[in-house]
Amino acid sequence: MTELKEGDQAPQFTGKNQHGEIITLSDFKGKKLILYFYPKDNTPGCTAEACNLNDNFDDLNQKGFHVIGVSPDSETSHQKFIAKYGLRFSLIADTDKHILKLYGAWGEKKMYGKVSEGVLRSTFIINESGEIEKIIRKVDTKEHTQQIYQNLKL
Repeated sequence: MTELKEGDQAPQFTGKNQHGEIITLSDFKGKKLILYFYPKDNTPGCTAEACNLNDNFDDLNQKGFHVIGVSPDSETSHQKFIAKYGLRFSLIADTDKHILKLYGAWGEKKMYGKVSEGVLRSTFIINESGEIEKIIRKVDTKEHTQQIYQNLKL
């Protein structure tokens, strides 16, 4: 698959959130969406990223953004993660990695000299027309909202 670029139409996706409810990209037509991909619930970096977005959730909403997280974790894992940290946005359980692969957020990565396949932490800012406005591939987990604002010059 060709790597997605800013200006491309965001690929259509369908997934289930922590409650088993179907979420699609079409649900956000005419809205701005922060679609972020992360490796695993309850790990330090992923928790920092989710909590940073959650801490800034009201401000993001005031600026017109909706937030959806995607990881290969199960609905049950997402339910526990959301409950533990009081997250106010949905997390998609992409256990078959279909959405991750569709967005190029699954692939080869190196850690401590070892090569493996896994989630490539990344964030896609999708505008009201369904176009990818910004892609953040080097995510600052502790300051992710501020990083989004800087990238969008808000």
